Amino acid sequence: MVKAVEPITVHGTGVNERTQCVHYHSERDLIAIKFKCCDTFYACIQCHHETTSHAPVVWPKSEFQTQAIYCGNCKTTLSITDYLACANRCPSCQAAFNPGCANHYHLYFEQ
Repeated sequence: MVKAVEPITVHGTGVNERTQCVHYHSERDLIAIKFKCCDTFYACIQCHHETTSHAPVVWPKSEFQTQAIYCGNCKTTLSITDYLACANRCPSCQAAFNPGCANHYHLYFEQ
């Protein structure tokens, strides 16, 4: 389910209005992820590492309905389930997401 929201503060290093950071800033690097461990959105896992003093916690499959993905293009949130099924396009605005993010899913989501 896609949910329209007010703009969310996305934490990290050099984060811009589209949720791009110093680590990931291509035209397709448009999502931020809410970390289960701190209930806070970060642009990427490196940003989390740089700005917190705790280890990240992976989202368990039982919580994949959580609105934990934020599109930096249209400012909507997606459930983890919807994000994983969206074929690298925002279901709300059709912005293209970086397909390379799939290489990092194990860092965020239970496999």
